[in-house]
Amino acid sequence: MTYDTLSRPTVHALLSDGTTVCIRPVRPGDHEQLQRLYEEMSAENLRLRFFAASRRSAAMAADRACMPPRPGHRALMAESKDQVIGLAEYEAGDDAATAEISVAVADGLHHRGVGTLLVEHLVSAARADGITTFTADALSENHEVLRLFADLGLRTARRFEGPEVRCVIELDEPAEDDGYLSAVEARGRAADVASLEPLLRPDAIAVVGAGRRPGSVGRALLHHLHEGGFTRRLFAVNPRATSILGVPSHPSVSALPKVPDLAVLAVPAAALPATAEECGKAGVRALLVVSADLDSRQAEALMAACRTYGMRLVGPNSLGITNTDPALSLDATFAADHPRPGTAGVAVQSGGVGIALLDGLSRLGIGVSSFASLGDKYDVSGNDMLQWWESDDRTDLALLHLESFGNPRAFSRTARRVTRRMPVLTVDAGRTDAGRRAAASHTAAAATPTMTRQALFTQAGITATRSVGELLEAAALLHSQPLPTGTRVAIVTNAGGAGVLAADACAEAGLSLPPLTPSVVESLSAVLPDGATVGNPVDVTAAVTEEQLGDCVDRIMRHPGIDAVLLALVPTAVAAATGDDLVRALTSGPARRAVPVAVVRLEQDLPVRLLPATEGGAIPSYAEPGAAARALAHAARRAAWLSRAAGTTPELAQVDTARARTVAETYLAAHPDGGWLDPGTCAELLTCYGIPQLPWSWAQTEDDAVIAAERLRGPDGRVVMKAHWPGQLHKSEQHAVHLDLEGEAQVRAAYRDFETRFAGLLTGVVVQPLAERGTELFAGVVQDEVFGPLVLFGLGGTATEVLADHAARLAPLTDHDVHDLITAPRCAPLLFGAHGSGPVDLQGLEQLLLRLSRMAGDLPQLAEADFNPVLATPGSVTVLDARVRLLPRTAQDPYLRRLR
Repeated sequence: MTYDTLSRPTVHALLSDGTTVCIRPVRPGDHEQLQRLYEEMSAENLRLRFFAASRRSAAMAADRACMPPRPGHRALMAESKDQVIGLAEYEAGDDAATAEISVAVADGLHHRGVGTLLVEHLVSAARADGITTFTADALSENHEVLRLFADLGLRTARRFEGPEVRCVIELDEPAEDDGYLSAVEARGRAADVASLEPLLRPDAIAVVGAGRRPGSVGRALLHHLHEGGFTRRLFAVNPRATSILGVPSHPSVSALPKVPDLAVLAVPAAALPATAEECGKAGVRALLVVSADLDSRQAEALMAACRTYGMRLVGPNSLGITNTDPALSLDATFAADHPRPGTAGVAVQSGGVGIALLDGLSRLGIGVSSFASLGDKYDVSGNDMLQWWESDDRTDLALLHLESFGNPRAFSRTARRVTRRMPVLTVDAGRTDAGRRAAASHTAAAATPTMTRQALFTQAGITATRSVGELLEAAALLHSQPLPTGTRVAIVTNAGGAGVLAADACAEAGLSLPPLTPSVVESLSAVLPDGATVGNPVDVTAAVTEEQLGDCVDRIMRHPGIDAVLLALVPTAVAAATGDDLVRALTSGPARRAVPVAVVRLEQDLPVRLLPATEGGAIPSYAEPGAAARALAHAARRAAWLSRAAGTTPELAQVDTARARTVAETYLAAHPDGGWLDPGTCAELLTCYGIPQLPWSWAQTEDDAVIAAERLRGPDGRVVMKAHWPGQLHKSEQHAVHLDLEGEAQVRAAYRDFETRFAGLLTGVVVQPLAERGTELFAGVVQDEVFGPLVLFGLGGTATEVLADHAARLAPLTDHDVHDLITAPRCAPLLFGAHGSGPVDLQGLEQLLLRLSRMAGDLPQLAEADFNPVLATPGSVTVLDARVRLLPRTAQDPYLRRLR
């Protein structure tokens, strides 16, 4: 896929030390600044750049960079506080696919990633221009630029020619090799974490807007910081006070005795732009803005100040941030209580949700490592926080509540990496269809916001829950217990009714209750009281003792056919042991055993607790069987995700991307506003990707239709005729299809019927042979402007929307994604030969979905593609009807390093 970097001419990005720079194309008016860049270089650096310490070469380089735009040339510059600190450019020669690249960085700014960042942006621009190779000449002693090229992550070859080195950098990357993307990610992660240091590990904080009287948000924040024991320097900024709550107060940020790393802004929205500007000029490196209700002008001015002075921003409309590291004790929130120190990282957009999670994690004893209320999320995002937790050596559990995604594809890659190190949990907010848009295709109608987010979470290995309560329930188990190796659960109960409730809950959560083997039954019967029922559930009766229950659980855990144990316990008047005694049978000893254990106590006052074990750790206890079953199911899904190797994107034969792009560009040149492709153009586009189609013929007259039918008749002699006109929607709903046409008379009658009913609309008909019998499926893709291409698959035919039997995954699809798409719908057993019919061509289905994904990835102009029906038989997979809509779009590189 290629991207148009210049569709956003100016972007901001982070250097390796976390500082912010502006990356933009060079303009003719930049000549003086560029010449100054070279003039201020040392003679040695000029020699390394131009092979001679020539001021004339510097002037010529500035002239060349500032020339008017021309094909095959791009020049990008890096600016910091309106000063040019770097330049990179490429120029194509006779071979339009190869360009010469050059890089220059200001003296004193080497080793901060300026040149690497510029080259990354040039790589993205060059790929959009169709350039596949960079070349560069350097002196062999210019170790810095040679290391820059070698460390990019692209395939680089060197050829020594005397004192010079010829470098050849291949920009094309094989589908199975994402080394460059991984290298870009690693650089971005280091820069991102460095930029968050002033925010989450500040040496000094100033609270701007702390009031003298109780009740103000600023005063509450200052109180929390002071009473929470912040270990570094703390200031208040208030021109009407010299001290607030015992904290020194100064009239302005510029009057502070030490420049704070972090400024907490609790001022009216109207005062924010000027306050942020003052902070930037003073050298503040991060802002926490709790103010809310900014208008567009205020928001723009706030962000301009942050970008100009390189300040990271949390908020506005933030509840605050926390870092419970004892060496810092930072609690800049206005929550009621200080969170308990612990190991869970929390990032939320909603302050109310944040307070609920802080309280819940503290009550459970898990505690919090760091917390960020992102508010309106102008800058710092969930992606930033994931990377912070990944590197902080304190966090082992990540909890997110995100109402929006700025860059879902970058977030997905980060989450996939982080969730292999720790569980990442989220609340799937906004699941209703209230925002569902009216759609012209089956694909767009099926691609609900819920389905899109669920695809993101599933592919990234994120544990998605439906409520804050469920999030805490799952967190309790994932924090305290080992992961199950499967979904097989043994239920142990001292009351039959509680066991039935637990069994129902497990079934509804997708867990299984396998029968115990005869040897296990015999072993359990030997230790349980008379009257016990040894099945699954195991009813140990109210007469069970603490020792008997503990022995029972231990023996079940040794059974290789059980992946988890769920105990449903109720207090009874006839019990040989009290409820607490029975629980003690589990908590006496280590909390982590061979398989995970969860307890249900129906009398429990709180939804979930963690019961401390005598040898360390804890066991989760739930008030409802459903909560325990859901938590175990989440753990089982996480274990299954972790057990799979990372998926790969297979190479595809018979794909002509260049021709496909030409087809799209030609259509859009004739239809600048885009639209649905005519049958011929649609078929040509599918052919570019080797997507199998039923033979067809286009006819614009009755006689042409007869000739086409005669040529296309199958073995049974019957054909199908479909009416077509521009903007046509669902053919079946408009009765624009005639089936089972036999002989010339029926073909003519069908054509005349279309001419009569669709007079003034009809432009022609498509004639096809009647397809053989098989399973009718549906495949499609919709280009989400935020999430990118979403591929859908499921049961097809005229009832596809009514039955809504679809699965979805975000492109590009891996082999794992394709397998999941095929097996997820309810109709999947039909594809694998249920009822003795034999499996359909599964390899053909996989190829169809991979090619559809590739088409969507190659063509940002592809807004929707709708294949319905797709006929699957044991011998083939064929698209019977296809519709494709193109729009004039250029894609943005989702992995290019830049700030929001």
